[in-house]
Amino acid sequence: QVLLVESGGGLVQAGDSLRLSCAASGRTFSNYAMGWFRQAPGKKREVVAAISWTGGSTYYADSVKGRFTISRDNAKNTVGLQMNSLKPEDTAVYYCAAEVRPSFGPIRTTIPDFGSWGQGTQVTVSS
Repeated sequence: QVLLVESGGGLVQAGDSLRLSCAASGRTFSNYAMGWFRQAPGKKREVVAAISWTGGSTYYADSVKGRFTISRDNAKNTVGLQMNSLKPEDTAVYYCAAEVRPSFGPIRTTIPDFGSWGQGTQVTVSS
């Protein structure tokens, strides 16, 4: 299992930027596809962005496409989420996740594909 710790959340105004970071330990991080998810109050957890184990492929939810960027640094065992032009509807707890086991395959985007989760970091965007 991969151990994940998120950081970087906070309270910002609409239009501002934030960068979330997720530090991984416990397994060979570079072998795992990674994802960022979020869960707003009263709503289901949803995928925000995902990145393949090589970093060569990325996926973005339509709601964040063009505003958010996912990246990874396998040398530092970290995955980041740069969030620009934030909107009040981006308010949620954001979670970093690693796939259940290294698949060395296509990018993962659904919750059942991910087996290790961080504790989450709160992002609040005021209007």
